[in-house]
Amino acid sequence: MISQPVAIFLLVLVIILLGPAVFRPLKIPPIVGMIIAGMAVGPHGFGLLERDASFRIFGEVGILYIMFQAAVEIDMYHLKQNFRHGLMFGLLSFAIPLVAGVFGSRYAFGVGWDTSLLLATMYASHTLVSYPVVSRFGLQNAKGAVIAVCGTIVAVMLALLCLAGVVQTHVAGHFAPGTFATLLLLMAIYCLGIGYLFPFITRRFFKHNSEPVAQYIFILAEVFVASLLAHVIGLEAILGAFYAGLVLNRMIPGRSALMKNIRFLGDSIFIPYFLIGVGMLINVKVIVQGWDMLWVAANMTAVALASKWLAAYAAQKLFKLAEAERNLMFGLTSGKAAATIAATMIGFNHGMLNEDIMNGAVMMILFCCIVASISTERAAKKIRISLTEDDLRHEDIGATEFARQIVAVSNPLTSEGLMRMAACMRNRLNRQPAVLLHVRTSQDNRARVMGKSAVESAVRVADELEVETRPLDRFDMNVASAIRNVGVEQDATEFMIGLHRKANIVDTFYGSLVEQLLDTTHRMIIMSRCFIPVYTVTRIVVVVPRQAEYETGFHLWMSRVAMLASNIEASITFISFKETQEFIRTALTEDNAEVSVKFETLESYDDFILLSSNVGDDDLLVVVGARKGSISHSADLDALPGFLSKYFNRHNLLVIFPKQF
Repeated sequence: MISQPVAIFLLVLVIILLGPAVFRPLKIPPIVGMIIAGMAVGPHGFGLLERDASFRIFGEVGILYIMFQAAVEIDMYHLKQNFRHGLMFGLLSFAIPLVAGVFGSRYAFGVGWDTSLLLATMYASHTLVSYPVVSRFGLQNAKGAVIAVCGTIVAVMLALLCLAGVVQTHVAGHFAPGTFATLLLLMAIYCLGIGYLFPFITRRFFKHNSEPVAQYIFILAEVFVASLLAHVIGLEAILGAFYAGLVLNRMIPGRSALMKNIRFLGDSIFIPYFLIGVGMLINVKVIVQGWDMLWVAANMTAVALASKWLAAYAAQKLFKLAEAERNLMFGLTSGKAAATIAATMIGFNHGMLNEDIMNGAVMMILFCCIVASISTERAAKKIRISLTEDDLRHEDIGATEFARQIVAVSNPLTSEGLMRMAACMRNRLNRQPAVLLHVRTSQDNRARVMGKSAVESAVRVADELEVETRPLDRFDMNVASAIRNVGVEQDATEFMIGLHRKANIVDTFYGSLVEQLLDTTHRMIIMSRCFIPVYTVTRIVVVVPRQAEYETGFHLWMSRVAMLASNIEASITFISFKETQEFIRTALTEDNAEVSVKFETLESYDDFILLSSNVGDDDLLVVVGARKGSISHSADLDALPGFLSKYFNRHNLLVIFPKQF
């Protein structure tokens, strides 16, 4: 048996690296492959590795990581849309296995009611062992996946409460309601404390530290704090990790370096370590010890899988889901690991389970993990193929509306934020490169170096967010003319520019550059000023002028704002005239925008002062302007720059001038 630390870690890395290559030709899913590899190298296999402290630690971290990642990858819009279904499915996924487990164990094994209920909690709980498959196929927001993940927390919570009651009754000889009342009170305090404090301190930390590594360590520390506190008050740590993911969800957008780091570390180290550790627990040799053992294992596996399938089938009929969605839900909720292992160990230590049932539970974990992985992978492939076909049809229809952005950068200090804003306004299907343009009006070497630095900063951000870029360096005596000409050359849909900062008292709010562009180009112009990282914005407040719906570029800027809200998972509040609101709803519906929307009604433009007074530091104010002579232009808009300069000089701000004929 290998005991040298470096050799142990090397062997694990070799398994993680070569495992998929070995098992893929055999049509074995990677998750099952890791478990089988753990069985082979573990103490019950060839005995190469012992399940020492490193596997216990990494295994615990791995299951916490799976639960955290499942919660943090859910789009909160989809979660709210499917929360009721998820709650109902969680109750089904708990109740059906619980009833089947109680009566099945009582009459199949001849055990007492307390042991039967303990075994039933093992059937009722499940672990998202196969969730990495969903993540790999990009189906985090598929309806079946969201319902299954939401249902998981309900089923696991109820199963663990039931387990605690069974053990307490067995030990004390009676049921104590006061203990449960105390636990519920502690849960309420825990949820309120974590729910308020974590977003508050995270947003402050992110404002002052944009280093991805530091942000990752900070987030990971919060996950472990939430898990530890959950354990202290009497809950399972996995529930704390899941809740931390939900609370921090808005702080970690899908298209960010932080999310890439979370997925990378989880998929490469923590989750494989956990799966290998699960495999090392399993002793296949116990199957051949006798028919009694084989009967127990077969019975437990059949009840566990059949009851979870019935729950998924019932949910499919209730929610009118497709067969592939049902199979995805079954695959995600049929895996057994953390909670089941905990229940097995607790039951055995308190003398409620004999050795045959304990070994049968371990075999059940193996077979349930195999079935869960295969079912999830097959269902995910079908759903992914159907979604890809829909995406391609959408791409063929709407490709002309995909952003062809000219991002004008000039300052290394602001180019990163400008590029992040531009990236967040892009559709995920967009394959058009973003043109990073720097215009020099001087041949001075200092200007050349500053421009190069600004472009490189923007390129780094684009690479993090997987956005293709095309850097351009231009020399021109007139910056506006250069930007306009590049827009014509690249057939740009819009220009992204940093909001001008007034240099002196006679300078205008927008600056001469924007005023020249407004006079010389019909393309959409977006000016950005964001003092905080764009993905920490919680709400977008959009001020829409009268008759904006009649402008040529109305639908285009609506699409960009909706895409921004979707990518950073923020809500939108439209401040608009009543007759414009129906056009906004129609545009959002046509784009299938998955965002939470509210409306505030303007009676006159003076109401803007009152309605916009509650725009906070964590909000983004979007003001839609209008060129002179356009349909939506009015004298009120001429006074807008002075108003923004006076009352919103320290707020996050986007000013959009829509496309014209």
